[in-house]
Amino acid sequence: MFVRTTYATGDPAKLDGAVRALTTEGREQLAAEPGYRGAGLFMDRETGKLMTGTWWEDEEALRGSADRMSEVRARMLSGFAATVTVDNWEAVVGARPEGPPGEDARFRLTRLEFAPADAGLLVDAFQNDALPRLRGLPGYLGGSLLIDRSGGRAMAGAIHADGDALAASRGPAAEVRGAATGKARATVRALEEFRVAMLETRPPS
Repeated sequence: MFVRTTYATGDPAKLDGAVRALTTEGREQLAAEPGYRGAGLFMDRETGKLMTGTWWEDEEALRGSADRMSEVRARMLSGFAATVTVDNWEAVVGARPEGPPGEDARFRLTRLEFAPADAGLLVDAFQNDALPRLRGLPGYLGGSLLIDRSGGRAMAGAIHADGDALAASRGPAAEVRGAATGKARATVRALEEFRVAMLETRPPS
């Protein structure tokens, strides 16, 4: 599958309005798109940032929805966003939660860089080393690895049941992250944590 992410920053006081728009009208617009397979919306009220990820059946569906979703995105974020960054990714590993998360669910995002020739190493390290160990953590609900092969960039995401589970996972996750990036010869560029505002998965039609 393929994923489009949107990363927006703005006035924290206006964040909730954008979240409401994205989880209502934005969600309805996505549901009507061919090849749409789910979405996540993650937010940080304190700093005023949000991130969305929309999942698509294939690259054709991702690109076919681009113009329509660009218009929707601009409208939904107009009252909040001072900066907006949109990226497209290949979802090489996905273990999304089987059911809807609770109201206090959290999301950890790790941004990575790697040599394009080492993409296979990164996928192997995440799928065969990191993911099995993360699954053993209490409150771990699922995760994914998104990559830009030619650009040498990746994002690893993890969903946790609540704030306590997220906090308890920080030490073990750091150990897993260090081992996996060492094996893959990858570099961690950023580590962020968010509250989950929406998460849905749609089966193929």
